[in-house]
Amino acid sequence: MSSSQFQLRLDDQLKEEAAQVFSNLGLDLPTAIRIFLKRSVQVHGIPFPMQLKEEENPGIVAMRELQAEAIRNGTSNMTLDEINAEIEAVRRERLARELA
Repeated sequence: MSSSQFQLRLDDQLKEEAAQVFSNLGLDLPTAIRIFLKRSVQVHGIPFPMQLKEEENPGIVAMRELQAEAIRNGTSNMTLDEINAEIEAVRRERLARELA
């Protein structure tokens, strides 16, 4: 298997602190990085939970805004069938206007 060189720039203090943590685990820094990369490949992502605070998560912010809008316009309790029926009615009305 061929190999390639990988360079990484990071803060000296972070490097030293991380090296000490890994040393306490019996690992050197390059081995720890290889473990991280191998595990990332195995799980197809970051191998540990990564979470934003709810108020910083754009998806949660967008969902809250949609919920607030649904409450304001009276659609928060509609079923999926009711929503689809309303969409279909608007589409039929728009088509009828275009054909007229």
